[in-house]
Amino acid sequence: MAKNRFVIVSKARQGGISTFCVAKALYRAIVNENENILIVSYKSDSSKALFEKLKSMNEWLPREKYPDLFPNVKRDNRDELIFDNGSRIQCIVAGIKSIGRGSTYSWIHLSEYAFYDKQEMQLLSAEQSLMKGNSSQLTIETTSNGTGNNYYKLFMSAWKNNSKYKAMFIPFYHDLYKKQFKYEHDEAEAWYKADNKGRRLSVADLEPDEKVLYDNGANLRFLMWRRYKLLDMTLQEFQQEYPSNPLESFISTGNSVFNQAIVLERLNHTIPPLSKDELVNEIPEILHRFIRKGLDIFYLPKRNVRYYGGVDTSSGGGNDYSTISIFNEDGQQVLSFYNNHVTVWDFAEIVDCLGRLYNYAFLAVERNSFGTPILERLRKQYNYLNLYKQKLFDERTGKKKIKLGFQTTNATKVIMIQDLKESFEKGLINVECKETLQQMQLFVEKVNGSMGNKSGEDNHDDLVISTALAVQARKIGKWYV
Repeated sequence: MAKNRFVIVSKARQGGISTFCVAKALYRAIVNENENILIVSYKSDSSKALFEKLKSMNEWLPREKYPDLFPNVKRDNRDELIFDNGSRIQCIVAGIKSIGRGSTYSWIHLSEYAFYDKQEMQLLSAEQSLMKGNSSQLTIETTSNGTGNNYYKLFMSAWKNNSKYKAMFIPFYHDLYKKQFKYEHDEAEAWYKADNKGRRLSVADLEPDEKVLYDNGANLRFLMWRRYKLLDMTLQEFQQEYPSNPLESFISTGNSVFNQAIVLERLNHTIPPLSKDELVNEIPEILHRFIRKGLDIFYLPKRNVRYYGGVDTSSGGGNDYSTISIFNEDGQQVLSFYNNHVTVWDFAEIVDCLGRLYNYAFLAVERNSFGTPILERLRKQYNYLNLYKQKLFDERTGKKKIKLGFQTTNATKVIMIQDLKESFEKGLINVECKETLQQMQLFVEKVNGSMGNKSGEDNHDDLVISTALAVQARKIGKWYV
C-alpha cells in the first residue's frame, strides 16, 4: 500500500482487514513522531470495537522490556490516543458532518465506507484534510453495499484504472481466510467426507463454476466450504457475502430484473473487443475515432449472414447515451456502440454506416423522442429501408397505420424487457459487451412497477434498451431488402 497515496480495498466479509488497518495505524504512530491518524467507521459500535482492538494491541507491546523502543501513552480518551512522541490516533463515527474539518492528517482510514451517509461529501472532506507529501495516505476498506452509491462508482473507476485510487480486491479464497475460517473449513471437510464415503473433494469432482474458481486460486478446502455454505444460502447470497471478484460483491438480491448469477457468469467469460489495428482497414474511416472509445466490435461481418440491431437515441449533450447493439442471426453479439456526446444528425450517419457494414442489418429504432428524427434521416437522407415497422391504430380514423420504429410505452417496455430476460437467461443470445452487462446489474423493478436503471449518478440503462430492441428485431423475423 505504501506506493499509493490513495487506496481502495473491496473484500469478502470477516477477513481481518479492519484489524490489519488499526495495527498499521498503531505501527505508524509508534515508529514515527508527530503522526496524526484518523480512523473513521460507519456506526458507533463498530468504531468502539475498532478502537478497543487498537488499545488492546498497544497494551500488549513489550514496553517494559524495550523502554526506548516504544513511546508511552500521554493521553487515553474514549476516542483518542496521544503518545509522548507527538503522535495521535483518533477514532470517530462518520455522521452528517464533514470528516476531518479543521485538522491535517498523515493517514486517514475509512472503514466500511460503502455504508456511510453522504459518501461524496465525506470523502471530499477527508481528502482535503490529508497532509501533502509522499508519506501521507488515505485508505478505504469496505464490503460492498449494492450499486446505488458513490462507493460503487469510485471502486469501479479505480478498478478500470480511471482514478487516482489504487483498487485492490480480496476474494473469499485469499490466504487471509485460511486461518480465519479454519474451524468452518474443518467442519465442511468433515461434512463432505461423511457424505462421500470418507472421500475428499478432488479436481475431477468440480463443477464448471468451481473449476473457474479453482483455476483462479481457490483450493479444494475453500470449495468444500463453499458447498457447505450453499446448503443454507442461495448462490447470489453467497456471492454477495463472499465474492470471488469485485462484480460479485455488488450483487443485489432484491429487485433486480435479470438473474445476477447469470450476468456475473457472462461477465467472467466475455471476449475482448477487437483492437484498432485489427479494425482500421476493415471499417469506414468515420468510425475510427470511436474504436474502443464507445465502439466495441467483437466480430466483423460475414457474408450471407443476417444481422439484427437495436438503436436507442439521446440528445447528444446530456446524461443519456445514444446506443447501438447488433447481433447475428444465431444471437451472438457482434457490436456495441455507446456515446453521450454525438449529435442526433451524426448518430444517424453512424447508424447508417454500421447497419450497411453488417450486411444491411435489420434495425429496430426506438421511435420515442429523439428516435423520430433518426428514423426520418435513415429513410429519407440515407435511403435505409431495412427498418422495424409497427402496425398501430390511428386514433382519429380507427384504422391501422404502418409506422417506422418501435414505440416504447409502459406496456411494450415490459414485453421487450421480458423478451430480453428470457433470451439472455435461456442462452438464446450471447452478450459480449461488459458495459451492457454492468447496466443489467443495475436494472431493477421499482416500487411503482416500472423498470429501469437503479437511481444514482452515472447509472444508465441505454445499452439494456438497445439490446432489448435488438431482441425485438430478431423476434419479428422480417427482412425488407
